[in-house]
Amino acid sequence: MKLDRLLGILTVLLQNSRVTAPFLAEKFEVNRRTIGRDIDTLCQAGIPIITHQGTGGGISIAEGFKLDKSILTTDELTGIIAALKGIGSVSEQSRIEQTLDKLGANSDTVVSLHEPIVIDLGSYYKGHLTEKIKTIKQAIFENNIIAFNYFYEKGECNRRIEPYIIIFQWTSWYVFGFCLSRQDWRMFKLNRLWNLTQTSEPFTMRPIPPEKREFGSHFTDEYKLVAVFDKSTKYQLIETYGPDSFLETEDGLHFEFDYTNRGYVISWLLSFGDKVRVIKPTDIAADIQAIAKNILSRYM
Repeated sequence: MKLDRLLGILTVLLQNSRVTAPFLAEKFEVNRRTIGRDIDTLCQAGIPIITHQGTGGGISIAEGFKLDKSILTTDELTGIIAALKGIGSVSEQSRIEQTLDKLGANSDTVVSLHEPIVIDLGSYYKGHLTEKIKTIKQAIFENNIIAFNYFYEKGECNRRIEPYIIIFQWTSWYVFGFCLSRQDWRMFKLNRLWNLTQTSEPFTMRPIPPEKREFGSHFTDEYKLVAVFDKSTKYQLIETYGPDSFLETEDGLHFEFDYTNRGYVISWLLSFGDKVRVIKPTDIAADIQAIAKNILSRYM
């Protein structure tokens, strides 16, 4: 792939003071014309590549551009590379490439950019997600308020917030900021956030209270679910919550789980059809029973 070849060329350049185009063509199994186009692409991305003509000539990166990677271990570097590739799945590739290409040289350790780990932080609506992240990042850098429509359990609302941080947590992307409607710090899930705009209204950065920086606290578990699942669902429980999440008994899999989002829990339980019976809380059991009756009535 072109991206991998570009990263590979950068790695070679960062590990050598000067190389030739024929050397790169042979190493990456392409012709010299392709190498020339790759060099042009890297230059357009802002990499200061210099070509030297004549005897002893070749291709090199301008002095002062290299990052001394001796301050990082190989494991740390490979972790950074894997993370950057993951971010690249929802961000602009050129900026990721410019960061990756600095992770080389001035060390005897060779770090492979062909990581055996693939991290894709996108989703089925990746295009929208990338645009949202781009807009929010720009608003954060420029200290501008953002406005959007937000869909949640109780319905729909319009919100204006001062954005501070974009967070990936619990398999989803969020924006954390000061909500002007609630006059408090809030987290908003990006896939529930639509019609996003960056306004021209500036805001002054507020100090974030220490307790609000504990982002996990925004996912507090306030209620307890107790249910018995059919043994045939064991693999599904293990896949989601691990092998220690239930107790296997004669009548099934006894499962206990703390939760906050009631609507999500009901939807999740319904996905098991008749393979689960809710013990507590009784109001969720009653809601599922009512939903089942409504479903039955539609097919009468």
